Amino acid sequence: MSRARSHREVILAGSGGQGLVLSAILLAEAAMLDGMNVVQTQSYGIASRGGLSTAEVIVDRDEIIFQQVRSPDVVLALTEESARKFEAWAARGVPLLYDSTLAAERGGAQCHGAAFTRLANELGQPASVNILALGALVALVPVVSAGSLQEAVRRHFGAPAAQVNLQALAAGAALMAQAGVAA
Repeated sequence: MSRARSHREVILAGSGGQGLVLSAILLAEAAMLDGMNVVQTQSYGIASRGGLSTAEVIVDRDEIIFQQVRSPDVVLALTEESARKFEAWAARGVPLLYDSTLAAERGGAQCHGAAFTRLANELGQPASVNILALGALVALVPVVSAGSLQEAVRRHFGAPAAQVNLQALAAGAALMAQAGVAA
């Protein structure tokens, strides 16, 4: 990561129970493996399952003073509600990566839909939607290195689950490459 782009801010949004907090933790762990400072926060709606859930990650080479995202570099939205809530960022030039299985198609150069839920189901791993989307996010905007993200997955999961999640990361990255939008 170049000095000019050492500061990155990420918003992950969707529904409680989709694993977005886990995705944020993995992203934060990967940033630490890259030697960066990191802050990870999360908030839930009124219900921990089914309500709006957001997680934020801030990565910087320098000390992080303000611990809330002010100007995201990328937003991931896994539901229609979260896509609606954060789509205004796309008009400001921030990439909005959304699950086109669950959210309506959006126009604009910064809106990137991918059928994460459909693909996870096709792969026989419906619980890996969050990891698949995380692989796509890091391919679209390299917040952390792919190698560090893979290592964070290996450290977090036991052997069988790690392999499934590494495959999900790769499938997400491949979606962005196929769409021609990978960094």
